[in-house]
Amino acid sequence: MTMVLAQQLQEMNWINALLICILLISVLQGWARGASRTAGRLFTLVSGGILSVVSIIGSVPLTIWLSPKVQDWLSSVTYPQRDMATWEQVYYTIVTAIRDFPLMRFAVLFIISYWLIRTVLGLLSAFLLGGSSLERAPFGGRARASFLSRIIGACIGTVIGTVRCMMMIVLLFIVVTLFPNSSFSQYVQASTVYQQGAHTVIEPLTGDLIKEKLPVFTRSVEAELNGILQRKYEVIDANIPQDIELAAAKVTEGAGTDEEKARRLYDWVGSRVSYDYGKVKDYEERGDWHEQTPQMTFDTKKGVCIDYSRLYAVMARSQGLKVKVVTGLGYDGRGGYGPHAWNEVYLTEKDKWIPLDSTWAQSGDWFNSPAFYDTHVPDKTA
Repeated sequence: MTMVLAQQLQEMNWINALLICILLISVLQGWARGASRTAGRLFTLVSGGILSVVSIIGSVPLTIWLSPKVQDWLSSVTYPQRDMATWEQVYYTIVTAIRDFPLMRFAVLFIISYWLIRTVLGLLSAFLLGGSSLERAPFGGRARASFLSRIIGACIGTVIGTVRCMMMIVLLFIVVTLFPNSSFSQYVQASTVYQQGAHTVIEPLTGDLIKEKLPVFTRSVEAELNGILQRKYEVIDANIPQDIELAAAKVTEGAGTDEEKARRLYDWVGSRVSYDYGKVKDYEERGDWHEQTPQMTFDTKKGVCIDYSRLYAVMARSQGLKVKVVTGLGYDGRGGYGPHAWNEVYLTEKDKWIPLDSTWAQSGDWFNSPAFYDTHVPDKTA
């Protein structure tokens, strides 16, 4: 008997069970509250939904209007030329991300605008309506619900439960759309209740808005988020030591173009710094990671890929070049890939970003190599 029950539980689709439970709980709540109080709940649900929709509609134009103004306001923010505390690094990463990444800026301003509008509308509705009286019984007490009242309450609870189930199905639909090949999405799609709601209600209402537009938007968001994560090295290494700046100036002296500057710095870092196999061994065998700054790499002339990349970025930035530290995977020469870091630098005269890998400089020419991305796989970026 126990084995049969366990097998039935294993074969049960828990998405079906979850949605049915949401519906049943709402029906039971309606039965327990009776018609008046359940109608009050429904009124609260509907009025709250209307206020949310109005707030969203109002937030979009307000956000569009605010976005360029906030960007201009934050344009004067620069990194302090000193070592920053952790909270300062987080602060400047967030502030400059809001300034430089349009989707990030839109999201932050939209959330703030929505919260303000929703709060104001909520206070106005509470003032004008004086609060919902539908849930109150006479004389401030709770009247005992009659059988008929409970039946009506259960019917209204069914409506509330259906709305709650549809909200859950919408969330699941978004997850399935974004990750269609995941095991979770396949499990969700096996749910008959989900299929009924998704295919008969959500898809006809939304058309291609979610199914086709959302993945494109999500990839853009991923690219911005990854750009923000990459920016941490720009913030951490904002303070450029004087000896590094002087060395970079000497290396690039007489260079006429950004490409020539970038190439000279690539050759210098790639030939002067030696790969620190001991650091890798300590991490792989004992889990000890020896964090080092560009100054430490410059002084010791030893490091691993992230150290090469951070030193190159600091030197290039000191000479007016735009540069990124890129993280991802690099080919290990044995048929596999491992964690790796390199740089991308912007060439003004060509109006484009080019990749370079100073860590691998002694094994070949990895300055804007035509086959660069055959061996380098960046984290998801634009």
